[in-house]
Amino acid sequence: MSRDASGPEPSDVDADGGSTPRRRRGGVVLVSSAAALGGFLFGYDTSVINGTVDAIEDQFNMSSELLGFVVSSALLGAAVGAWFAGPIADRIGRVRSMVIAAVLFFIGAIGSALATGPVTLTVWRIIGGMAVGAASVIAPAYIAEMAPARLRGRLGSLQQLAIVLGIFVALLIDALLANIAGSAADELALGGKAWRWMFATAAVPAILYGLISLTIPESPRYLVRRGNVEQARKTLRRYVGGDTDERIKEIQHSLGTGAEDVRLRDLRGPRLGLQPIVWTGILLSVFQQFVGINVIFYYSTTLWRSVGFQENDALLISVITSLVNIVGTFIGIALIDRIGRKALLLIGASVMFVTLGLLSYCFSKASGSGTDVSLASPWDTIALYSANVYVLSFAFSWGPAVWVLLGEMFNNRIRATALAVAAAAQWLANFAISQTFPTLSGVSLTLAYGLYTAFALLALVFVAAAVRETKGRELETM
Repeated sequence: MSRDASGPEPSDVDADGGSTPRRRRGGVVLVSSAAALGGFLFGYDTSVINGTVDAIEDQFNMSSELLGFVVSSALLGAAVGAWFAGPIADRIGRVRSMVIAAVLFFIGAIGSALATGPVTLTVWRIIGGMAVGAASVIAPAYIAEMAPARLRGRLGSLQQLAIVLGIFVALLIDALLANIAGSAADELALGGKAWRWMFATAAVPAILYGLISLTIPESPRYLVRRGNVEQARKTLRRYVGGDTDERIKEIQHSLGTGAEDVRLRDLRGPRLGLQPIVWTGILLSVFQQFVGINVIFYYSTTLWRSVGFQENDALLISVITSLVNIVGTFIGIALIDRIGRKALLLIGASVMFVTLGLLSYCFSKASGSGTDVSLASPWDTIALYSANVYVLSFAFSWGPAVWVLLGEMFNNRIRATALAVAAAAQWLANFAISQTFPTLSGVSLTLAYGLYTAFALLALVFVAAAVRETKGRELETM
């Protein structure tokens, strides 16, 4: 990266030999972290239901099919939120879209806590899910548009780090509240049962997300699109550096038609009605979910109880698994700008294929039927370790790398809209996996994990054949 026109800062450069001054790098890390707070709520909102599953099933006398739909309903909302977030962000800006998402997060959290039955709980979960979907589009697009090329992988991975931290905190809060009350179904405070307080706690980070979003600058590429070139130049100079005038020209050139809004029809192309790059983003998103990662986080407490653990022990194992997820994400952040996105995806898919295969085999040794099964030694231990290695492999590869790729693989003009379509596909895939798992596990856990094993193999083949490396490339050249 060339130095800013305001002059070099030779005594304040990166220790690793790069040319991004530490002060500027600190600024872009801060604004990227602020945007990634949406990812924290994303992880928190989608995982907080983990500790409530058994309690709400009993509270509202739900069948396994209805329970699966209620748990998965937030994902339908997320698909809707993601679908519209791109066009909305192109019209009103990334920052204002974040504030709207924060408001929806808050409404969904409070509404879920006050739910009176499966229908009202589903409605509030869908509203919260719309915020999740919007955040899943806006944060990676914003971070990719703010970050210098040499830092973009690590900064883009902050989205995934925030997601896994949200998952961890949600599971930790669930475990603490359940332990204090006695169980998720017992009363905790003000006449409210613990599971209601689990949902309500999401309101706090929602408020913080909204307030912090108001303090960060708008994306320079959005500003250029809207004709606010001088403000875009100031933002680039402060957070990115280099020859800002040349960068403005490159952005203008890459936008092509200038300030007009991008519509879904602009994604049309010769490959089954869409541009090939859009299909690549859609399939990356689908495979990220079809390997079954969210089964671990949405149903892990119920899953481990089904193989002999007590509720408190199962919640603790879920928290430990979430910690493994965080460690893996840090590994991914350390590697993504060194070995590249594609290499991480190939390694991760290979390890997931092996560990999911082991899980499927372990459950073939279970006694009992449906979810009322038990694993004898050593299969219980092998299953537990395999699940955590699987989570680790996903966390350093398909977790961060897919979000980074989605943020940078599309050109400036279609980025937000194409990312919205890919993210909507991801949430629909997530819904399909979450909705079908209770039924599949009722038939056979071997069948469920066998399917995820097959998808891990297909994901490996797809990445090898169709995904291009984007490491180190400027967004304007893609």
